[in-house]
This record gives sequence, structure tokens and C-alpha cells, in this order.
Amino acid sequence: MSGNGPLSEVERAHLLESVREFAAREIAPHVATYDREERFPAEIVRKVAQLGWVGAVLPPRYGGQGLDWETFAAMIMEISRSCHIVGLGMSLPSGLAGAGILRYGTEEQKQRWVAPLARGEAFAGTGVTEPRSGTDVAGMTTTCRREGDAYVINGAKAWISFLDVADWFLTFATLDRSLGRAGVCAFVVPHDAPGLTLRPYKNKLGFRPVCTGDLVLDEVRVPAENLIGDEGDGYQVAMAAVETGRLSVAARAVGLAQACVDAATAYARERIVFDQPIGRFQLVQQMITEMVIGVESARHFVLRLARLKDEGIERPRRDASLAKLHASDVAMRAATSAVQIHGAYGVSDEYPVGRYFRDAKVFQIIEGTNQLHTTMVAEYALGYREPDR
Repeated sequence: MSGNGPLSEVERAHLLESVREFAAREIAPHVATYDREERFPAEIVRKVAQLGWVGAVLPPRYGGQGLDWETFAAMIMEISRSCHIVGLGMSLPSGLAGAGILRYGTEEQKQRWVAPLARGEAFAGTGVTEPRSGTDVAGMTTTCRREGDAYVINGAKAWISFLDVADWFLTFATLDRSLGRAGVCAFVVPHDAPGLTLRPYKNKLGFRPVCTGDLVLDEVRVPAENLIGDEGDGYQVAMAAVETGRLSVAARAVGLAQACVDAATAYARERIVFDQPIGRFQLVQQMITEMVIGVESARHFVLRLARLKDEGIERPRRDASLAKLHASDVAMRAATSAVQIHGAYGVSDEYPVGRYFRDAKVFQIIEGTNQLHTTMVAEYALGYREPDR
């Protein structure tokens, strides 16, 4: 999935300026509305795809542009200043939905399922998390069995995204729980497969434009050609997307944190208290300084992770944990400060910082809770985990 090499600084600057202009024109005026409506902006993501930005790191034969990861990460950060949900849409083909298929799928499967994602012709979800197993992927209870030229799947998945727009779901099940990781299989399940029930959650705290909920699989039958990789490859298929997923989450969190800085500084210049802008008060300046330092350091972690991907390190686990952990914590602190700087207006729907606050909390939970990443970073430092390089 590597790109064709980095763009020049001039080329990258022009591209990022185009992303910035698109976001200001096509996203910013609408994001509050579709967030309030809990509606995924599919029409905007399709426009992004027409520009070649969805899954841009993919090779052209799969609908991408062969861009380097560093440029792609910078694009996601930039567009997420306006809406990180659109940033999520950009990352689907190279992240949870597509990475495992690109790594383990056949050429026919890549063309059938991944290329349409990059072209904006389809959307997809990934069914990994279960009510009793989220972080422990190998502990899933969803089962599958082979019957002739098909597999039959039974079980339930929780907190699965894109229920309303997904054309298919990359779903995982085990042939035999006693086999642990070696028993897990990966399948593409069409959204309209008989026996598949979608149960969305409504009125979530954050990430409201993404329809999230349960997948209930009751004797769902899929053809054997929908198996990704071989029997027992499912765990590796899921893990193939972990670092790219965390790169996307970290980049989106940085974009959101930068949006908090943008909103807080604009408000601090305009809000007059005691005959002067509140930006003149030292405590407000301290909060803004801490926000800026956090964003700049988090951006450094994200771009370093992207460069490791460009250097050919397929699974830079330590750096992915560092980037995701730090960026999401920075986003939460930045959103908290942005709300505080806005005072009473911070809880008003008239300003975006309340939305940033709600979404920032979710970033600390998805793609591995920050408690998990804290443990992983410590174990790397202590030598309990093998280094990636």
C-alpha cells in the first residue's frame, strides 16, 4: 500500500491549500447541520473522492493516487479542521475497511470491494467489536461454519459504524474458539444479506454523523468467495488495519485540536471584558499556549508515524500508540480549554466548540482506549514488547 514517494514541498503545499479551500467552501457551512441531524455527509465524501483524495495512498489501479503517507496524513489533518468525519471517509479504503483486503485479498476482491470505496461509489463498515470483546479481538464469540460453497455466520457485533450507508461489512468470526487467533476468519457480508439485522444507536455523545450500532448475524450465509485470505487468517486481516486506523484517528484528532485553537483564538480576540479582549489576559494566553504546544507536538507524532509507513515499516506499533494516545489527549485538553475560553457561549450550539468537546472524548476511546495505549508505550520502554524496528 506504499505510495509512489513523497511530493515536493511545493506540490504538497499546493495540494494542502486545495484541501483547505475545499473544506472552507464545501464542508464548513454544513457540518453543524448534518451533525445535528445525525446524518453522514455522503454527498461531500463523494466530492472528495472525485478529487482523488479518498484512499489517496492506494495505487491508481485501486482508485488511489499513490500518494505518500506523510502527505495523506497532512490532508486528513487539514480537512479534519472542518470535519473529522469527512477525514474518516477519506481513510476508509486504506484503513479498517480496506487495508485487510488489500493485504490478504485476491485481485478480484480488491477490485470488487476496495476500488469502489476509493472512487466514492460505495461505503463500508467493519464488524470487529462485540458486546463482550472489544480490545480482545481473539476473544470474539461470533462463529462461522463451512457448508458446501458457503459460510454461515452467527453472532453479534457492537459499535459498528456506517450502518446507514455501508454497502458491505468486513466481519470477523471464529471457526472454533479453542483455536484462539488461529480460528478467526474474515468475511465480506453484504448489507442486505438475509439474516443480517442492523440496530443503530441514536443520540450519541459524539461522532453523531456516523450511524453506529449493532450487527446481529442470524444464520447469515455468504459465499466462500467472500472469505478474505484463508481460514484462520482473520486475525491478521484485522491487525493489518490497526496502525493505519490509528494513524487516521490521530490525524483527525490533530485536525480537531487545531480547530479548537482556531475557534479559541478568534473568540479571544473578539470577546471584550473589562474594556479589552480576553486574549490580553494571562490565564487565557496560558491556555492558548498549551493548546498550541499540544497541537504542534501531536502533529509531529502523526507525521513521524506516516514517515515510518513511507519507509516501509508495515506495523510501527509503538509509534502508532504514541500518536493515537497523544493526539487524542491533546484534542480533549484543547476542546476543554476552548469551551472554557468561550465561557457560557461554549455550551451554546451557536459555537462549534461544544461539538469539538463531545467528539474529542470519543477519540480517547476508539482504536484502542488510551489506557491500553498507555500500557503499550510503557511496555515498549520497559522492554516487555519487542521494538518495531
